[in-house]
Amino acid sequence: MAGLLAGKKALVTGSASGIGAAIVAEFVAQGASVFGVDKNASAHQPSAQFDLSNVAGLPELVASAEKEIGEIDILVNCAGMAIGELIPDLTWEAYDKTLRVNLHSPVFLMKYLGVKMVARGYGRIVNITSVHGQYSEEKAMSYDVSKGGLNSATRTAALEFAPNNVLVNAVAPGFTDTPMSSNKGKSELESEWFQTVYVKYSKIPQLRAAQPWEQAKHVAWLASSENTYCTGQVLLVDGGMSARF
Repeated sequence: MAGLLAGKKALVTGSASGIGAAIVAEFVAQGASVFGVDKNASAHQPSAQFDLSNVAGLPELVASAEKEIGEIDILVNCAGMAIGELIPDLTWEAYDKTLRVNLHSPVFLMKYLGVKMVARGYGRIVNITSVHGQYSEEKAMSYDVSKGGLNSATRTAALEFAPNNVLVNAVAPGFTDTPMSSNKGKSELESEWFQTVYVKYSKIPQLRAAQPWEQAKHVAWLASSENTYCTGQVLLVDGGMSARF
């Protein structure tokens, strides 16, 4: 039985773990051929071990993906990083690297692959942003700027690509059980702070964090040909948390 993405070819960044790995698994289950990209080695093949802070190397990365699986129908920009710094402690190095990984590489992958999708008259792009793109917190200047910027880049690309049936959307996860939730081996989702504020006092109405596969399901539909008219949108998948703000 053909899946939702049968016959499609996708490039997914951040493929080695967390939401990215769940997206790869969902895409493969739905019939897509997937080329994964991550700075760490990935269990999924084909894949490339590539540091997305190297924006200048993206054309070669795209060429490698196309050589491996053919013309790309779907781009998912999922790779991300976060370095917590209060503004007085903000360093250029951390700020610059965060924006190169979280914003600049996604923008230029949209350029390099988006123009090819436009020429063929078909494509789907899904950017994984965050609730931080709309709601901020302390010690997150670099991350918040990068995710807010990627939300804006999503809308701009959607406007330019829409006449050629290339649809561009973002999925903005809330708290999700991934390696990024851990600090020094301890998950913030198990902390007294999270269990009190977000669960006991129901700041997350569903009273739990998401699992990566739950995010992947939404990405798969937005990336599919069943999505024919949704573009330029940022879908918050946060268990209802943003409804309380």
